[in-house]
Amino acid sequence: MIHPLEQLRADALGAIASAEDEHALGLVRVRFLGRSGSIAEWGDKMKSLSKEEKPIVGKLLNEVRTAVAAAIEARAEQFRSASESAAIANIDISLPGTPHEKGALHPLTQMLDRSISIFRRMGFALAEGPEIETEWHCFDALNTAPDHPARNEQDTFYLPDGRLLRTHTSTVQIRTMESAPPPIRVIAPGAVYRRDEIDATHSAQFHQIEGLYVDENVSVADLKGSLEFFLRELFGADTAVRFRPHYFPFTEPSFEIDVKSRALKSGEQWIEVCGCGMVHPAVFEAVNNARGDSAYDPETWTGFAFGLGMDRLAMILFDIPDIRLFAQNDLRFLRQFA
Repeated sequence: MIHPLEQLRADALGAIASAEDEHALGLVRVRFLGRSGSIAEWGDKMKSLSKEEKPIVGKLLNEVRTAVAAAIEARAEQFRSASESAAIANIDISLPGTPHEKGALHPLTQMLDRSISIFRRMGFALAEGPEIETEWHCFDALNTAPDHPARNEQDTFYLPDGRLLRTHTSTVQIRTMESAPPPIRVIAPGAVYRRDEIDATHSAQFHQIEGLYVDENVSVADLKGSLEFFLRELFGADTAVRFRPHYFPFTEPSFEIDVKSRALKSGEQWIEVCGCGMVHPAVFEAVNNARGDSAYDPETWTGFAFGLGMDRLAMILFDIPDIRLFAQNDLRFLRQFA
């Protein structure tokens, strides 16, 4: 005599096979596998069976449950396949497909990757930091006086809680020194923000790579050699480089750098490209105070720092007349760099 569970399996498989659509199959699923379904009822009946019957019936119940679930899934897959086939039935596969243009890196990304590659060859590691910064990291730690014009709300984007959008990636240099003892050699690429009037050469957001090298006996000669190497790798071996004395509150002595190269459209014209200098002892002292130790003792350690504008370098190297082109997403402009 056939066991009722065997009959239940036969009934379920028959109902699954005769289901005409996914809705009907869903009703079959509820009827047999739902919480109040036929198979669940047999699970409740197990409690009243004898010890001898429970293993036999339990094994058969599991086989029935597995068989019904597999059959439902197979039938559902049939419905999905039929639906997908119907969706593409009217598509003429002999027609040419929709062409897709190959993408390319944005010119600023190309400049960033190229610059990072050169600095990596000199042993610089990448460092990152937040774009929303504290006033201490952006100004105080960098020996910037409270009345310095850069701290004015007309020049810096301040948030209601007193934080600000970083005006340079020198903030990453400070955070790196806070978290790691010397020696360090890092570059910090990223976006920065200033309240500049937007025109052909100014933007409220632009991109920098700033670098920091701290070790024993680091000198101006190290600074000069490193940046001359970078600029000649970027603009060509025949690039002339000159250092002019300048003032920055966080470096002493400080310099601005000009380049002149026949590879550039400007030809024999000097172009300013970089600010740099030896790290001011006051910066080391501020970092020591934040760390609570004397890891950056200015009597033991020296270092140099520099800042390069990626937008400006890209404009010089690629002969781009307007900084606003970088953000306009005009394919006529971007295709030139594909």
